[in-house]
Amino acid sequence: MALLDEAGEPALTLRALAARLGTGVGSIYWYVSSKDDLLERAIDHVLGGVLTAIEGQTSSGDPIDDLRVMAVTLFDAIVDRPWLGAHFMHNIDVPGNSLRLYEELGQQTLRLDLTPRQRFHAVSAIVSVVVGNAADMGQEPPQEVLDGFVDRDEFLGRYAETWRALDAEEFPFVHDIVEEFDGHDDREQFLAGLELTLAGLRFQAGDGSRSTR
Repeated sequence: MALLDEAGEPALTLRALAARLGTGVGSIYWYVSSKDDLLERAIDHVLGGVLTAIEGQTSSGDPIDDLRVMAVTLFDAIVDRPWLGAHFMHNIDVPGNSLRLYEELGQQTLRLDLTPRQRFHAVSAIVSVVVGNAADMGQEPPQEVLDGFVDRDEFLGRYAETWRALDAEEFPFVHDIVEEFDGHDDREQFLAGLELTLAGLRFQAGDGSRSTR
């Protein structure tokens, strides 16, 4: 996990791990079969922490509120570890924390008056909002930001200035939202998108929920 956190998935190799542990590659094969096995174990470990974090927070009586807690907790985990977002759903075909998390999200929808298809689409939509936004926030900043030549707000401000110079009749939407874009908060934007998704889910369920799981 330290290798992944430092430089992402490309940094995780059996040779690099052996060097970090001060051992030989051959000894690692006693415990794992491949790099993919290593990655799966790292994902499982992180998602175990996510599951532990939500255990005491998802009994509000309102499944939408519980889904919100789960989504935000997963979002924070992926923002902290961008390598997680691209892979954590790959292992839902086997018992493990990926499948458990998917099941926990789905069980909240069982408390809503939805069809199986609606539940399936609901969980897919929530996961997409979480992973898409978290992966975007977790991207490495542009080099000039990393080098300290400009800060984030100044970098975004350049886009805003370009948008302000556009023809307002040709780009009315861009002109309408440019002040909101300039210096916007990425986390706030994620939370707004999540609220839209959850509001749609509540509307689809007719605001009816069952108190038992």
